[in-house]
Amino acid sequence: MNSSPSTTTIDVRGGVELPARREPIELTTRDGLTLVGELATPLSRPPVATLVTLHPLPTAGGFMDSHILRKAAGRLPALADLAVLRFNTRGTTSPRGTSDGTFDEGIGERADVAAAMDFVTARGLPRPWLVGWSFGTELALKYGLEHPIEGAILLSPPLHRATPNDLAAWTDQNRALVALIPEFDDYLRPTEARERFAAVPRARVIGVDGGKHLWVGENLTRRVLEEIVATVNPAALPLPTVWPPEETTES
Repeated sequence: MNSSPSTTTIDVRGGVELPARREPIELTTRDGLTLVGELATPLSRPPVATLVTLHPLPTAGGFMDSHILRKAAGRLPALADLAVLRFNTRGTTSPRGTSDGTFDEGIGERADVAAAMDFVTARGLPRPWLVGWSFGTELALKYGLEHPIEGAILLSPPLHRATPNDLAAWTDQNRALVALIPEFDDYLRPTEARERFAAVPRARVIGVDGGKHLWVGENLTRRVLEEIVATVNPAALPLPTVWPPEETTES
């Protein structure tokens, strides 16, 4: 389904959906499961890069519509020319539907990451990046290097399931690794994060003042999306705060 441009100027905030091509998709895992998802792409031009998003822990309410990922899909195809792929990992339910299988503590989900990357390859989507949030960061760290990604962006990484060996594997890789660490995170705060990520000298650890694990609030949403764009397509910054952008709005 396509979203058409609006003739009314709107504030870019909350759950706004800017113009994009939004396609319900299904992914097939190598162990025979069907995962439901959505691909959002720019409406009138090819994407310059692709965000493959990995959602928070499904047993704690995480899914493909977790708000930062939903807002990335709602805004970034229009604002930053990015393709955004979201999907429910095995056994996860959202309004889009329920993916086959059952939650597997990040083990069977290895095949879910592979299915998403197989889809990216089959569609010829450019310059894939993994964007993980919480549990999704564990999947990115553990399995991302098995795929042709440019790098990974980690939102609120707890570093629970990802072992020191998983992290150390990124040391000799020519892949970017960016971690956004909320000041008041429930699991990993900036000082400890810098110590843990020191094993990967090329990793960039960004402490976010006032942030919490769930990134609630428009200011934090905007900060996260800006850091993603700064990493993947910095030419698109600064992100407009109104749509259509002020410079293109007719007087």
